[in-house]
Amino acid sequence: MNKIAIFLAALGLNLLYSAALASNLTIYTYDSFNSEWGPGPVVFKQFEKQCQCTLKIVALGDSGLMLNRIILEKKNPQADIFLGLNNSQLGKALSADIFVSYRSPNLADVNEEHWLDPQNRVTPFDYGFLAFVYDSEKIAEPPQSLQDLLKEEFKGKIVIEDPRTSSPGLTFLHWTISAFGEEGYLDYWEKLNPNLLAITSGWSAAYGMFTKGEAPLVLSYATSPAYHLEHEKTDRFRAALFARGHYKQVEGAGIVKGSRNPAMARQFIDYMLSSEFQKEIPLKNWMFPVAKSQELPKSFSLAIHPDAVKSLDDRLILEKNSSWLKQWARRLGN
Repeated sequence: MNKIAIFLAALGLNLLYSAALASNLTIYTYDSFNSEWGPGPVVFKQFEKQCQCTLKIVALGDSGLMLNRIILEKKNPQADIFLGLNNSQLGKALSADIFVSYRSPNLADVNEEHWLDPQNRVTPFDYGFLAFVYDSEKIAEPPQSLQDLLKEEFKGKIVIEDPRTSSPGLTFLHWTISAFGEEGYLDYWEKLNPNLLAITSGWSAAYGMFTKGEAPLVLSYATSPAYHLEHEKTDRFRAALFARGHYKQVEGAGIVKGSRNPAMARQFIDYMLSSEFQKEIPLKNWMFPVAKSQELPKSFSLAIHPDAVKSLDDRLILEKNSSWLKQWARRLGN
């Protein structure tokens, strides 16, 4: 009798454990998305209420580090969702075959120009444009093109991020390749180098130097000035509009192949495109929401939205990115 009781108790515990596994969802994302000032704490809590489940959030660095981790875990996946893949990393992710296809019905509210993958293995949730943000009290005539950044007047006044360690840094490298070609981008960088005060490991360090007044020009996003208007009530900081275009960055999420809870993962993708999620993007992730129906806050009047858009084919990035980075490091002596 005791053996039967023990067996039934053990069976009950196993069933409870299985139920707990079924009710949880593990999401990999990048640090700033899940920071106290980011959208993560709000949108994840909202989804837990909606699905009556518990989320496990893993944020260990930037999106590139998280992508590498998911690829390493491919044979034994630990995540259900990867939130924060950008278009510069798309080719690498798709070639690794780590996501399953899912077309959310809420994609109907997203312009196709923002879609990342025709097979819907990655679903977009926000987008923005790389831009050089300047201090209007220190720079009366901002640059109007990549070529303008080479002017003598900007010598030692620009801070950018390292393309080997930073998402905006890598995107800027791709921007220069799209503008000057593989045969000309290194020459451009060599000419730009004297005007660079610093090449930082990440965006936070670069923007910190800018806000501290150490440099009047920083590589950031077209939406960055909206932050200062919203929180500091100042329009002092502006994004320089380049007539020949800006490089577009789109962020998306994918359902990891081998997810233990694919139904709930699909539910999260649907939620990601809902108004509850999308409304948190502008003032917490400081990007444009992909939902056409989502209104922008007034502070986004300072966020430039260029007509011309630069880009590279994700298959070309996958094929050439490693060699581009090596050539860049050799030319700049790092």
